[in-house]
Order: sequence, then C-alpha cells, then structure tokens
Amino acid sequence: MIKVLEGVRVIEQGTFITGPNAGMLLADLGAEVIKVEKPGSGDPFRAFKGGLYSPHFQTYNRNKRSVTLDTREPEDLALFDRLIVDADVYIQNFRPGTAERLGAGEERLREINPKLIYCSISGFGQDGPAAGRPAYDTVAQAASGFLGLLINPENPRVVGPAMADALTGFYAAYGILGALHERHRTGRGRAVDVSMLEAMCHFNLDAFTHYFAEGEVMTPYSRPSVSQSYVLECGDGKWIALHMSSPEKFWQGLANAIDQPDLLRDDRFCSREKRIDNQQLLIDLLGARFKQRDREAWCRRLEEEDVPYAPMYDSSEALRDPQARHLKLEVSAPHPAGGEWRTVRSPVSFDHQPPLTVSAPPELGDYNEALRSLVQTRLLE
Repeated sequence: MIKVLEGVRVIEQGTFITGPNAGMLLADLGAEVIKVEKPGSGDPFRAFKGGLYSPHFQTYNRNKRSVTLDTREPEDLALFDRLIVDADVYIQNFRPGTAERLGAGEERLREINPKLIYCSISGFGQDGPAAGRPAYDTVAQAASGFLGLLINPENPRVVGPAMADALTGFYAAYGILGALHERHRTGRGRAVDVSMLEAMCHFNLDAFTHYFAEGEVMTPYSRPSVSQSYVLECGDGKWIALHMSSPEKFWQGLANAIDQPDLLRDDRFCSREKRIDNQQLLIDLLGARFKQRDREAWCRRLEEEDVPYAPMYDSSEALRDPQARHLKLEVSAPHPAGGEWRTVRSPVSFDHQPPLTVSAPPELGDYNEALRSLVQTRLLE
C-alpha cells in the first residue's frame, strides 16, 4: 500500500457513518486516524446488532485506532488536547453546538493548534432555520430531491443503501484534502463545513440542471429511459443489466444476440428517440426473450456481440466474478479477536499498485494505554 497521506494525523470524533467514512477514506490513503469514542459504549454503531463490533461499525472504521475519552472530565480533556496539539485534521459530525459543549469547538481547538484543519459535518448546515433538526440518511435524501428519483411510484418504499451518509463522508474527505493541499502553501488551517443536505443536492446536480435548463422535473424513470437501461430476468431466475445508451452498434449487437437482427428496422425502434418513446415495448420484448435462456448463456451472447451488460449480482456473487478476482477487490487482515477479517479494498491505486493491505477496525479503546504512555513520556522530556 502506497501511503500518500503518510505523516498526516487525523483525530476523528465521529459516530454512525458521515464522520467515520470521512476518517476511513483518509486512513485508506495512509493517514494515521485516531477515533475518539465514548467510554464504555463507543460509537453507537458498534452495538447496532449487539456487542461492540457490529458489521455496520466495521464498514466505516478500518485502518484506525480507538481511544475512549469523556472530554467533559478534566483529565480526559487534557489527553484530548494532547492529541489535538499534534493533529493535522479534526473531524466531527455532531449537531451544531454539541462540539462546543464537549470542549471540541473550532475556536478552542484552533487556539491549541492554529494549523489544524477543522471539519464539521452536519445534517442541514451550521446555521439557518433547519440547522438544529436531526438528520439521517433518508431525511437528507428526501430534502435534496434525490429520494424521489429512487422511489417506485407503484410500490412506494425506501430502497437502497445509506447513500447520503456515505456520500457526505466522501465530500468531507474531498474538502479536507483540498485544505491540506492549501496548507502546504500557506501554513494556515481551514474550517471545512459540509452538510448532508448540501452534499446530496450537489450529487443530485443532474436533476437540478435539467430543471434549470428545461423546466423538467425528473422522475424515477427519466434517466433509465434516456440512457436506455434495463434489468431483465433470465430463464434460471437470475437477472442481467443492460445500459444501451445511444450508439447504434450496441443496439445492433443486442439485436443479433436476441436473434432479431432486423430489430432496428422496426419503426418503433429505429432511432434513439423512438426507443426512448417506446421503452415499455422494448422492456416487454426483451423480457420475453431473456426468459428463454439462463444468465450464463446470455452473458456469452452479449459479450460476443460487445453489448454493455453485467450480471446483476448480489453481495455473495460480485466478488467471485473473474474480473473482481483479478483486481483483488477482497482483502483481509487479522481480526482483533482472532481469525480473519474481510473487506473490500480502496478503489484507488497509485503507480499501478492496488492497496492490498488493511487493518481491521479497532476494538474499543485499543489505543488508550499507548496514548497515556505517550503523554507521560512527553511530560518527562
């Protein structure tokens, strides 16, 4: 693993997803990340399924160490301050005002370390009429207009993973990296603010651009119709996905694969515009065809014809695909409690070297003793 952020120390006082994901992304690039947690229980995600090492916690906390501090206690606050003295970055995702009550507000930490990059992650921003409201993933998706693009109007229910949480963490890490780069030039720290609402509105930029430019409010079917995307059940009950876009060569390849080489001569499907207008007819036609063979047979046919496709895998299948195996996407490390801990590596390679080494998420307080020993040593110097 090439540690492009080696030497950067991050103090993360995050819970659930947004703050921890920002910290993990920096850790994946080689930063030293120390996670400050509540004594006894730690990040609430630890106990989401009982115990203190739930799958939810594991997802966003690899490559870190954990220290338990209650900064409302003078002794623990002094230890926390010692961490801040040597830190490059501090990350928190509290509601506005909470960090100040915990002795971790920007003004106080900047007095301790003027070069500190201070990252605040919130639901709705640091001020304004909604700043104090609680926010979780679905709330941010809804407020940004993004959730409406995912909900099937025929079966309206929330679907999919915690995209707003994860993406906000990505945007926070992106802002931190920009501030770190600037500090090399100026020597000054920055305050980095990102809210879930802002992150998801930016991620939803395509929908807003369509509205600004054309007055068009996009629906769940707008992009799949324009991009000509399909999910189709095969004869063995497995599914396959197509993203046909507009090049005629892909459509001719699909027509050949389904043994209808004259498909594009049909007035209903002879142009991109006609295929968009008649997508439901294509869904019916392709749906009937794809049920005639199993998924493996369709994969062979589509690949022979150079059609943009992929099997619609679940999480038990995706990493067994030959390409995923070739890329070595699954990596492992010793589990803190014994045995093997498995995860998916960072997707970013440097100098053509994929990051194949990883450390498992920390057990609660695994850095406590080391921190106290370090502080004692420095006091004696």
